[in-house]
Amino acid sequence: MFIGRDRELAGLQDALRTHRLVTLTGVAGVGKTRLARQVVELDAGAGATSSCWADLWQLQDEEMLAQLVADCCGLSDHTPRLPLDALCQWIGKRDLLIVLDSCEHVLPACRNLVTTLLGNCPQLRILATSRELLHVDGEHVTVLDPLPVATDAAELFLRRAAEAGRSPDPSDLSRVTELCAYLDGLPLALELAAGALRHSSIEELLRRPRHDLSRPETSNAPEAPRRHDVLRTALGWSHELCTPKERLLWARLSIVHGYFDGPLAAALCAGGPLSALDVEHALSGLVDKSVVTRRHERYLLLDTVREYGRLWLAQLDELETMADRHAAHFLALAQQADATWTSAEQTGWYRTIKEAHPDLCAALEHLLSHQGDLALELATLTGFYWTCCGHAHTAQHYLARTLTTGEGQGSMRQRALWALGLTHLLQGNHATGNHLARQCLEHAHTTQDTTGLLRASYLQGMSDLLQGRPDQTLAQLDDALHFARLPGSTTEPAPQAVMMCRMLRLFALTGLGLLDQSRQDAVMLRAECVSMGEHWIRSYAEYQLCVTALREQRSNAALEHARSMLNSKQHIGDTFGIALGLDMLAAAFSSSGDGHSAALASGAGQRLWEAVGHPQRGAPDVAPLREAGELTARRIVGAEAYDAYHRQAAAADPTAMLAWAAGGQAPL
Repeated sequence: MFIGRDRELAGLQDALRTHRLVTLTGVAGVGKTRLARQVVELDAGAGATSSCWADLWQLQDEEMLAQLVADCCGLSDHTPRLPLDALCQWIGKRDLLIVLDSCEHVLPACRNLVTTLLGNCPQLRILATSRELLHVDGEHVTVLDPLPVATDAAELFLRRAAEAGRSPDPSDLSRVTELCAYLDGLPLALELAAGALRHSSIEELLRRPRHDLSRPETSNAPEAPRRHDVLRTALGWSHELCTPKERLLWARLSIVHGYFDGPLAAALCAGGPLSALDVEHALSGLVDKSVVTRRHERYLLLDTVREYGRLWLAQLDELETMADRHAAHFLALAQQADATWTSAEQTGWYRTIKEAHPDLCAALEHLLSHQGDLALELATLTGFYWTCCGHAHTAQHYLARTLTTGEGQGSMRQRALWALGLTHLLQGNHATGNHLARQCLEHAHTTQDTTGLLRASYLQGMSDLLQGRPDQTLAQLDDALHFARLPGSTTEPAPQAVMMCRMLRLFALTGLGLLDQSRQDAVMLRAECVSMGEHWIRSYAEYQLCVTALREQRSNAALEHARSMLNSKQHIGDTFGIALGLDMLAAAFSSSGDGHSAALASGAGQRLWEAVGHPQRGAPDVAPLREAGELTARRIVGAEAYDAYHRQAAAADPTAMLAWAAGGQAPL
């Protein structure tokens, strides 16, 4: 529950109505993030402009700032443009509010981002939270002070204590205001103090000494030194009241950069005096003391609390050890995801890789500085997931960096080149993708690496297919698959590589007009995917079955396959694939004579095509199906009505439109 801040909230809302850049500043723990969230929630409730929230505290590399903001805006750019250029074009004249939370550790990059965005997007407004000012032209500054001690601060303290079942004794109530004054009304300090009441009375807290365990910080707030000391005091109280095992867990958890759950905490932090059961109990204790924030079934250390824990981790001389353990854990995670990719675990791995994004990036940064060969492996194994689900620029960034180190040889380096080539092809950069495909093919032939040959053939085949050469794609894939089946092959081919080549072969068959063969092979491949619980390859088998049905004018079958494709794509969160599926659904509706639904599906797809940063894509032979479907739908409902339905769908809630596309009731 949000407490107090009525005047500050109204002032911030007024500032955002009159200024395009508002920086909400103040000392750590004063409540900048919470106030910003309240502004966004109230504006959303009032039906105001759309907003995007970017948590910058998770950034390890300021070069990734624009990509992180694009991700938070739902932009899964698949073009070779720089992320900032793509973001500017996507925002365009949209009436949009972007919140940049916790800018202080990437200020130079934030200044460049904000200046560029505001200069190119006339309706954009930016709310930044930072301990330091951005010092950008046009910046309006709002300094957030602590809560009034006798009113809002006391109410916050008492409510947090009551919520945790730690209401102060009646004899202590008279000293609540004194404690709030002692803590300068600083919200985070008050919440930590409320968490300490289970083990200490207010009287005991007031007798505790102040602490000075932190790096010096700078702030524009006039009483920064005093208030930083107050926050360190509250953190120190919480730390003193922790058991030794809770303190150790707090320190070790500071190595985590995003959300975590109990199993991850145990995997990373158990060891020495901490058993897995100790971690479970200590985590519960840290939640009780408000050190760890719990959100549903997941946990988070707020950045200030994490900084404090990191100081203790360094004092324990475990910083490097825990960074090594963290990187090793997420590398093992990526290895397991890769090993079970063509299985029923695939959907869960897509979700896990997505949720672990900040920690995977942190692990890559650590390995780049310490073990380049392992960094190459991690970038390679995550690169395919990232490329398929909207993080192509991130994949390309880390693949390029790890390949530049010169470490990592043999099959993993070739696979990294393959993954890098895939990012370029999906961005439409055919020359670079083709060049990397030829390198991979040459190496695979030289080493007689069967799996490497299949992957290289897939890359070369995709390059040819996207440039309108399905005959070359089919020949390339047939040769590779034939080689993989030869009894004298030196290595057993990876099932993933075989299935990907079979999938791409369907595209080539359809492109050459060999519809019967394409349909038969697609049905067989889809059945194998269904039996394994696999969705990525299955979705493209459904896509080809839909294309075949449209060409054969089997409207009902086309509708069924388009919806099945969308279902699989939604399981793995593939924005590009969902957009393609909506296009196929529109064509199927048009073929069945439903022009209204065709317009809705096309409009919903258009919104997602904008989110991936380029016009409608897919194999070149699909474009005529799209065009014919739109012409038919316009003829059925009339051009004016078609355009109106299309606009309504493009502006509608994407979740509602996808629910309708899956067979639900039309929201329009």
